[in-house]
Amino acid sequence: MTMPFQPAAFPYARPRRLRSQPWVRRLVAETTLTPADLIWPIIVHDGAEDRVPVASMPGVFRLSPKEAAKAAVEARDLGIPMIALFPNVDGAIKDSVGTAASDPDGLIPDCIKAIKDAAPEIGVMTDVALDCYTDHGHDGVMENGRILNDVSIERLVEQAFIHAHAGADAVAPSDMMDGRVQAIREALEANSLPDTLIISYAAKYASAFYGPYRDAVGSSKSLTGDKKTYQMDYANADEALREVAMDISEGADALIVKPGLPYLDIVRLVSDTFKIPTFAYQVSGEYAMMQASIANGWLEEDRAILETLHAFKRAGASGVLSYFAPKAARLLGA
Repeated sequence: MTMPFQPAAFPYARPRRLRSQPWVRRLVAETTLTPADLIWPIIVHDGAEDRVPVASMPGVFRLSPKEAAKAAVEARDLGIPMIALFPNVDGAIKDSVGTAASDPDGLIPDCIKAIKDAAPEIGVMTDVALDCYTDHGHDGVMENGRILNDVSIERLVEQAFIHAHAGADAVAPSDMMDGRVQAIREALEANSLPDTLIISYAAKYASAFYGPYRDAVGSSKSLTGDKKTYQMDYANADEALREVAMDISEGADALIVKPGLPYLDIVRLVSDTFKIPTFAYQVSGEYAMMQASIANGWLEEDRAILETLHAFKRAGASGVLSYFAPKAARLLGA
C-alpha cells in the first residue's frame, strides 16, 4: 500500500497510543460490525419433530415451520434483519428433476407464510437450486451424468416464482447455471413481482467446505460425482469478475461470495470493482471447524466468532451469512 504521506518516526509517532484504552480503540475502529450486518441461515425440514440436531454442525438444528417462525421472532428481537431458508425434505419426494422444488404447498412456502405471520418485519431469503430436491444431489437437471443448463433454468424459474409468490423478499439462485438470473428477473417482472430482490450467488466455488451443510439438508448421501462443471474453480479470481458482471447485467440486486474465509480476496475484488452490495457466506465447513476447535478449548469462542465476522466486513462485505448469527448478535448487543 502506498502511503499518502511520510509518517513521523519514533518517538514522535507512537501508534500504540491509539490502542491504549478500550474507548480509544472503539473510537478509531475502521470496521464496524452490528447485528444489522448479519443474515441467519436456517435449515428447515418437513419431518414430525420440531427440532432435529445436525450432528456435523453443533448448535444447528433442522427446524419445523413453527420453529422457523420462532427463530424469525428471535432474529427480529436481536436486530438481525434477514434469515435465509434451506430445506431438508423427505427423500420419498425427490426425483431426477427436483419436481418438489416447485410445489406451491411445499416446505419453503409453508415456512415463508409462518415466518411472515410471526415476524413480518424480517426479510426472508430463499435458496433457489434443485440439489435438496433431486435424487442425485445436483443443483440442476442431470442427463447421462451431465447437468443440463437451459433445462435446469426452466425448473429454477418455477422455483423462484413459487417462493416469491409465497412472500419471499429475496430469491437467491445458488445453482451457478449460466443465464438463470435474467430468466428469473424476467419471470418476476412478467408476474407482477418486480420488488422481489435477486441476491445472486455470483461467485460460488466448488469447495471442500460444504460437507456439513449437505449433511444438514440431506443431500450428502445422494450426491453423485462432484459439482465442478458448474461451480467455480478455486484457482480462479478473474473468472469471478466475469460471473459477477453477468449477474449484475441480468438484474441481480446484490451478490454472494461463497465460501467465506478462504475467499476474502474475492470479496475484496468484487466489492471494490462493482460497488454493489456484496455478502459473504461463512459456510458450514468453516462453522464446523470453529466449533470443533472451540469444543476442544483451542479457540476462545466469543473472540473467534467476532474476529472472523469482522474479517468479512474488513474485506468489504456488506454483510455476512453465518450460522453464528444469533450468538454474534447477542455478543454485539452486550
